[in-house]
Amino acid sequence: MAFKGKVVDSKTVLSNLLLCLVIFYSLFYMIGSVCFGAFRLDHFDGLIPFDFKTKLAESNSKYLVNLLSLELTYFCSGLFFAAVVKRRVWDYALTVTLLHVMITSLVMWEFPTVWQWWLALGSGLFLMICNGQLIAYFTCQSDQSYVSFSIY
Repeated sequence: MAFKGKVVDSKTVLSNLLLCLVIFYSLFYMIGSVCFGAFRLDHFDGLIPFDFKTKLAESNSKYLVNLLSLELTYFCSGLFFAAVVKRRVWDYALTVTLLHVMITSLVMWEFPTVWQWWLALGSGLFLMICNGQLIAYFTCQSDQSYVSFSIY
């Protein structure tokens, strides 16, 4: 199996990564604020992208807002990442998620150990990768420089 692809310089990769991070956190705050309004919560928490300490409860609206914001952000981010990077969306999705975990640990001064948060993060990452790669594949099908694998 031979890999055919165009090598991208590190400046382009870093600028795409920065743009993807800006897209990710902008979407997170926009979706979070809409969810806070939809659930009629009285206090908008600026730490919504980093909050893994909210306890799961039947009537805890803040937990539902955090969960819904996380999943919708990951779903939408994959679509936007495909528009930005056009290939290797999975790579940028994994990198942004790893950076998000590191930033979350720094902001909250604690490493997330809540299994529900990790499950939500993993399922959101799966959604981001699947959506982004599908969009990138179908939009770049006619592009001859799109990464492909060929069997000899």
